[in-house]
Amino acid sequence: MGACHIFLMSAQTIDKILMFEALKQAKQALTHDEVPIGAVITLDNRIIARAHNQVEMLKDPTAHAEMLAITQATNALSAKWLQDCTLYVTIEPCSMCAGAMVLARIKRICFGAKDLKTGACGSVVNITKNKKLNHQIEVKKGILEEECAGLISDFFRSKRKPTLKISN
Repeated sequence: MGACHIFLMSAQTIDKILMFEALKQAKQALTHDEVPIGAVITLDNRIIARAHNQVEMLKDPTAHAEMLAITQATNALSAKWLQDCTLYVTIEPCSMCAGAMVLARIKRICFGAKDLKTGACGSVVNITKNKKLNHQIEVKKGILEEECAGLISDFFRSKRKPTLKISN
């Protein structure tokens, strides 16, 4: 008989592993010159949806990574509620995405970097914990924060670089 190995990972380790998967999605967005935001949705720590921003490609302001991942997850489960799911995303969700997560009844959100301009999980507003809504979401922030923030910062820094014009 072979040896049976059981590996127990802490919740923190699992969250980091799954955020790395969201980062992979964000890096895919970069290859399409999209804002590098990636998301994965899990059920029982298994990925059931993966997405990255596709706003520019689809010419659709709602094509955020989180929105696309929610659609994939509901399709994968053939259900409109995601009450046992966790969404991992590289940056704090905006109000549109946070609202969609409340409507989908996502159990938990884990994000990497705060969004001090449009973050809706506590940085600017907090849709996920609003007691007036029919669902509140557990939020964990700061997972691989430096990596997630760096990817976004580098992207926007590269967009602001002036291009050299050679005149005759």
